[in-house]
Amino acid sequence: MSGSTHHPRGVDRLLDRRHVLRGLAAGAAGLAGIGSAGAQDAALDQLIQQSQGRNFGQGFDSASRTILMPKASLPTLDPSTAQTTEQFIPRYEEIVAKGGWPTVPPVERLRLGNRNPAVPILRQRLAVSGDIDPAAAGAGDVYDSYVEAAVRRFQARHGLTVDGVVRQQTLKALNVPAQVRLAQLRINVVRLRTLSSNLGQKLVVANIPAAQIEAIDNGVVVSRHVTVAGKPDRASPDLQSRIVEINFNPYWTVPVSIVRKDLIPRMQEEPDYLTKNHIRILDGRGTELQPTQINWYSNEAVNYRFKQDPGDFNSLGSIRINFPSKDGVYMHDTPSKNLFGEDFRFHSSGCMRVQNVRELVNWLLADTPGWSRAEIDAVIKSGERKDARLASPVPLYWVYVTAWVTPDGVVQFRDDIYSRDGLAASTGGTRG
Repeated sequence: MSGSTHHPRGVDRLLDRRHVLRGLAAGAAGLAGIGSAGAQDAALDQLIQQSQGRNFGQGFDSASRTILMPKASLPTLDPSTAQTTEQFIPRYEEIVAKGGWPTVPPVERLRLGNRNPAVPILRQRLAVSGDIDPAAAGAGDVYDSYVEAAVRRFQARHGLTVDGVVRQQTLKALNVPAQVRLAQLRINVVRLRTLSSNLGQKLVVANIPAAQIEAIDNGVVVSRHVTVAGKPDRASPDLQSRIVEINFNPYWTVPVSIVRKDLIPRMQEEPDYLTKNHIRILDGRGTELQPTQINWYSNEAVNYRFKQDPGDFNSLGSIRINFPSKDGVYMHDTPSKNLFGEDFRFHSSGCMRVQNVRELVNWLLADTPGWSRAEIDAVIKSGERKDARLASPVPLYWVYVTAWVTPDGVVQFRDDIYSRDGLAASTGGTRG
């Protein structure tokens, strides 16, 4: 046919692709203030090389089908958790036998679009642990969408903020040696065997190293709550109990340990601290004393009761979840909600502060007459002190699990925050 040029179909696709990329290159050159055709062609060649090197589109689709994010509905404790975790030990033994994974060099921050010599090493690291499909991993030094997706998955598996950006905490977790992760799996299989049987149908599980609470119904997580757990020097205890009561707009009676460790030193520095925080001092007969009547440079204060009034300022917030405990701990709301956004959430004196605690309480009281969601909201709004006893107590477990595998085959790790794995120096568990 005269006057026309015929191209094979593959060439047509290549030309179409080149046309699209030429437009992108022109835009990129324009944004950079480069108007010459030569500069645009150079930018075009770079885009083509990058897209070919990354197997654009096809590889990412493949990776997204085979590399799974953790499922929110799968609980940490399940009758199959111990067995599933044990089945993954040989995989980590193989990784260790082959030399583990590479150490990612120190970087201040890596995010989508960055170019850095550390990126090819990061790709290798993520491929070894199964966070990126090796077929789609590539080898370039550009932090592309494949790397970002893999970092997001890695962060989700390690309880970090899932933002796809490599900062200090993510880098530290990436560089925990494979042999340490293998040791964690072996240690936690033993724990899980004792924890994951006869759990019951409706229960609440708080995993202390994960700083997380799960409300579980018939093997499915119906809600998951970020928590603030005990500091390493005031650890939240392992316990097995039953949630029996919800206290609305509670008073807070300051434990003697906190009076001794925190309140006395604070009053020496800030004599109006109790007044500002609505904390009353009561003697054995219930008579209220003034802060000026106590010698704060002695231990006299431990002989008195310190009671904080209900309100927005109250350390328990508007809700306390009560259960029998020899350690005198409980779960509660908090006015310091900013702490829930941190990766390191170990700031309490042993109790658990619960994010979105009202959602958990609605679920706990679902079968208790007179405590609908609207009635709960009304009591909290009123500020009135009121208690709700659960119609059926709900089993509660506070556990210490730093490594586990869910039935979908996703391996999760957490820092050994209380140095109970014997591996704290390598997993960051000594942080205070």
